[in-house]
Amino acid sequence: MSWLILAIAVVTEICWALSLKWAATVATWQASSVPIILSFVNMGLLALAMRGLPAGTAYAVWTGLGAVGVIIGGIFLFGDKVSTVQACFMALTVIGVVGTKLFAQG
Repeated sequence: MSWLILAIAVVTEICWALSLKWAATVATWQASSVPIILSFVNMGLLALAMRGLPAGTAYAVWTGLGAVGVIIGGIFLFGDKVSTVQACFMALTVIGVVGTKLFAQG
C-alpha cells in the first residue's frame, strides 16, 4: 500500500511543479493557490508513504520520477525542449528508480 501512496505522491509532485509555471503565467491569486494546496497534499502523501518505506527509498523514487515527469510534462504543456543527451540521462534516472524499487527493503 505504501508504494501505491508513493505513486500518487509522485503524480501530485509532478502536478505541483507544473502548476508553479502555470500559476506564474496566469498570475492570479486563484492560480497561485493551486501549487500551495498541492504542496500540502504532496507532502502529506510522501509522509504517509514513508510510514511503510525507508525514507531514503521513498525520497529517491519521489524526486527521481517527479523530475522526469516534470520534464515530460513541460515538453507537452509548455513546449520545453529536451536534447538527446538529456533524454538519455532521464532514462538513467528511471533505471535508477526501478533498481531502487526492486531492491527496496519495504
